[in-house]
Amino acid sequence: MSERLLVATRKGLFDFRCEDGQPQLAGRHFLGEPVTAALLDPRDGAIYAALDLGHFGAKLHRSDDDGASWTEVGVPTYAGVAGDPPPALSLIWILEAGAPSAHGGGDLWAGTIPGGLFTSLDRGQSWSLNRPLWDDPLRADWFGGGFDSPGLHSISFDTRDPRKVAVGVSCGGAWLSDDGGQSWRVSTTGMWADYLPPSERENPATQDPHRIARCAASPDVLWVQHHNGVFRSTDGGETWREIAIEPSSFGFAVAAHPRDPETAWFAPAVSDQQRYPTDGKFVITRTRNGGTTFERLDQGLPTAESYDLVYRHGLDVDPTGDRLAVGTTTGNLWLSEDGGDSWSTISSTLPPIYAVRWV
Repeated sequence: MSERLLVATRKGLFDFRCEDGQPQLAGRHFLGEPVTAALLDPRDGAIYAALDLGHFGAKLHRSDDDGASWTEVGVPTYAGVAGDPPPALSLIWILEAGAPSAHGGGDLWAGTIPGGLFTSLDRGQSWSLNRPLWDDPLRADWFGGGFDSPGLHSISFDTRDPRKVAVGVSCGGAWLSDDGGQSWRVSTTGMWADYLPPSERENPATQDPHRIARCAASPDVLWVQHHNGVFRSTDGGETWREIAIEPSSFGFAVAAHPRDPETAWFAPAVSDQQRYPTDGKFVITRTRNGGTTFERLDQGLPTAESYDLVYRHGLDVDPTGDRLAVGTTTGNLWLSEDGGDSWSTISSTLPPIYAVRWV
């Protein structure tokens, strides 16, 4: 069971350690600064923190001594990429460690705004833009979903073959690679977008998958929390089936059970126009039968006057599938030790939470 939780917030990175089942705050880093993504690389123990410093731009720091000290490393750059105006890094939205067998075991991956996918082979010192994805003609149809520019927020590896990668772009669809990113194909068959004219609702390059999550033990099973619904794939992302959820199919976050392909969790909100829980009752929804039915999980969660929203990376499950964490825009952080059946409050006074991550 994971014993550590990294929480990236608008005002710093918070490091919780679990003792006797209850996380205790063990470290505070970059206080007062927005931390947009965090990663503890399981291969060498390095911690990475991506910062959004506004006028001073996006920054990336690495710690090789468990957070005691930090070194600023490189950031993805669009230098030399043509455009009018030329693209520029706005945000590092997601960081992932490559599979141990990929590129000798040292690669890092980053998804950014404006929609770039980058890799680093030197622990973040330098980054390379994935040109096959960037140069795909369909990228011309991408547009911003909530931000002015498109954003790449999900990177998922097939545990059987690290060359098989799925990425999600808002708004640019779901993309698959079978060769470690040397080539890509958009794969959204079955998805649809209600924010587009009827003639464009199935345009693959303008779908808005808010988050993509994969079952590690059954990597052909992927879940997508889309802008206007929930979709599931059982063929590695080649095709998708829509799933209806009560009280709402709108939301941003999804967590896939690492061992059970039939189980996933979601954090619903009313709608795009009303980004708060239905009737002010905060719930997590769970399916344990592949999306046929859903349970509303609220034991220990606020059932009245709760207007929390969970961002894309604000819900995470540990490798056992038992321990979950959820963090919200109002600084609430909750923990479940039993797959979501019950919840306890870790903190109700944190800054707005961008991401939670078990390590």
